[in-house]
Amino acid sequence: MTTPTRDLPLLLLGSGADPASERGVDCPGELPPASDPALVERARAAKAALGDKVFVLGHHYQRDEVIQFADVTGDSFKLARKAAARPEAPYVVFCGVHFMAESADILTAPHQQVILPDLAAGCSMADMATFDQVEECWEVLEDAGVADDVVPVTYMNSSADIKAFVGRHGGVVCTSSNAKRALEWAYAKGSKVLFLPDQHLGRNTAVLQMGFSLDDCVVYSPHRREGGLTPRQLQDAKMILWRGHCSVHGRFTRESVDEVRERVPGVNVLVHPECRHEVVTAADRIGSTEYIIKTIEAAEPGSAWAVGTELNLVRRLANAHPDKNVMFLDKTVCYCSTMNRIDLPHLVLSLESLARGEVENVISVDEETAHYARVALDQMLALP
Repeated sequence: MTTPTRDLPLLLLGSGADPASERGVDCPGELPPASDPALVERARAAKAALGDKVFVLGHHYQRDEVIQFADVTGDSFKLARKAAARPEAPYVVFCGVHFMAESADILTAPHQQVILPDLAAGCSMADMATFDQVEECWEVLEDAGVADDVVPVTYMNSSADIKAFVGRHGGVVCTSSNAKRALEWAYAKGSKVLFLPDQHLGRNTAVLQMGFSLDDCVVYSPHRREGGLTPRQLQDAKMILWRGHCSVHGRFTRESVDEVRERVPGVNVLVHPECRHEVVTAADRIGSTEYIIKTIEAAEPGSAWAVGTELNLVRRLANAHPDKNVMFLDKTVCYCSTMNRIDLPHLVLSLESLARGEVENVISVDEETAHYARVALDQMLALP
């Protein structure tokens, strides 16, 4: 049956929702259950039929309907370590986003294939730094006479091309769990760091954990001539931050923190370091996804926590700890829309296709890119 077309109202963020819009994009609100009640049983049956042939990785930001089928759950750091944990499994189904599946392909054995259930599951932050843009940035650093002093560090949330660029130039990959260790390693090699692509994680780590000042940091914009910086600014800077950010964490504001403190007396504000500097400095605790989970697990019964990270994880923590008052830091921030593209229908399609011997949506990084990206990833895994 064809649905008749109609004029849709223009909805301003946070002011309303179109009930006929794409499932899961209205904010806030419940995600509707899968339309086919047999999907859960179909996923179980396909996974059971595959047995040891399939290894399913699930990022913490995934929907509950998907995460229940993960053999390992974790943040990007944990999943990077676990990607090659089952070399006997020819298929690795990665319930996450594209850059994570690329890293899994780089770290797994040649006979293993990495499958991303929905190829549209990307990352807006990773897309904010392209290979050509970073190459141009390096030329700017060379023209300013500082490239020899710069060690590139890229966040895990970057493409394989960017990881390979960093590997070629003697740098390292980091996650929010080990950013400080990665920067300490980098500053032992050079006097400056080019930090890609999340400016907030780079700034927060440098200032709050490394003792730098905000004046030690400059922001390079790929959309401005010479990055919007003078040679003198590049020469004086210790941390050259790429103008990129997480579309979810970047929406939290200082007003969000002030509002929840006024509304919930005694609340503890716990945020991810991808949040803006004015948010993390107003929070009580800052840490990676794994840190956030462990903090809530160890919290006193009856304590209140406003958590500034992706909504799927916050709600999962609230449901797992009913003896604590766990809430979302801001009511107007959506789920990570690209992470949520990995839904139960897509997972079932991947598992059932594999059970039939059909391999679809394979993520494959070319040999040269994989080699240099692995140099940077291996350096991350070797950090003390």
